[in-house]
Amino acid sequence: MSAQLGTGSRVEHPHFGKGVIVDYSTESYIIWFKSQQGTRAISKDYDELKVLQATEPDGASDKITIADIEQALNNILDQRLHDTQMVPIAARWKRGTMELKPGDTTLQSKEVPIETFFHKIVMVRDRLRVMEQKINAHKVMTDDEKVELQQYITAIYGSLTTFNVLFKETHHQFKGAAGKD
Repeated sequence: MSAQLGTGSRVEHPHFGKGVIVDYSTESYIIWFKSQQGTRAISKDYDELKVLQATEPDGASDKITIADIEQALNNILDQRLHDTQMVPIAARWKRGTMELKPGDTTLQSKEVPIETFFHKIVMVRDRLRVMEQKINAHKVMTDDEKVELQQYITAIYGSLTTFNVLFKETHHQFKGAAGKD
């Protein structure tokens, strides 16, 4: 391709279909393809890229592109996914301890504050939720792969329902597959 294309140019790729140039560098175009629901870097030298509607490069670097918007959205989501929510422990467990006794009576037992243990359980739950969201938003995995991984996560939630007794509010509790606690 000999002509330089600017942001907003409409193109067609033999494999990815129709797309719009959202950014470019000296060697490649960043093109958003509807079929991919994302962007791909395509070399400016790629001969099979068909130009449907050309826009002149204007050299203005202060234009907001789809790539900029995607990056901003990803940053916001990352911040939100890593925010920890205050989850209250049931009143009867406050200031309580959990004693771990080894089967061998010659060994020393260990006491752990229940609130410390509860905090770890909540962190596991929150990280599972982040994993779920990342799986569901994954651009490369097939729906079948997503469903398979989601089933593993649901099974993990089911295994953790034992700890629901520690939660003050039921909407914070673990929920496995219906009827399989």
